[in-house]
Amino acid sequence: MKAVNKLVQERTRVDASDLELTEKLVSLNRITKVVKGGKRLRFRALVVVGDGKGHVGVGLGKAKEVPEAIRKAGVVARKGLYKITLSGSTIPHEIVAKSGAAKVLLKPASPGTGVIAGGSVRAVLEATGIKDILTKSLGSSNPVNVVRATILGLACMEFPETAVARRKAELEVKEAQSDG
Repeated sequence: MKAVNKLVQERTRVDASDLELTEKLVSLNRITKVVKGGKRLRFRALVVVGDGKGHVGVGLGKAKEVPEAIRKAGVVARKGLYKITLSGSTIPHEIVAKSGAAKVLLKPASPGTGVIAGGSVRAVLEATGIKDILTKSLGSSNPVNVVRATILGLACMEFPETAVARRKAELEVKEAQSDG
């Protein structure tokens, strides 16, 4: 799984400076740390950014105040944008992605279906600009892991023709190495 994550990161990172991005707050949690003098309160924000044209990023920020946590999460999300392969208003193929104990099933849908998804997955898909898709969240419902699994699944998308060409090239390289 780590090899897949590294491959996705190398292949799909994008510069955010020339894109018009919108932010969506997915979850906001109050975190309490118990120390000798009492409790220390902090806030954790999970933010998704996207341009609605196939670029999406996710960020997690922590701070003592809510606005600062949201701002930090937005900055992190902009640094980690991904370019998603779309097929019209949907995705090219079905995929199951996993992050931690959360699994997300993403299926392409015919035009007019709409976004059939739960809260965390819906936020990512709407930020990406996908209009027709069927999804199911399996396993854990932790918003952080569900969002990460959704991003991973979307970033792994590629057209079948591209995958075939890439595999042929890899096969030719292996054959050349074994002959030499």
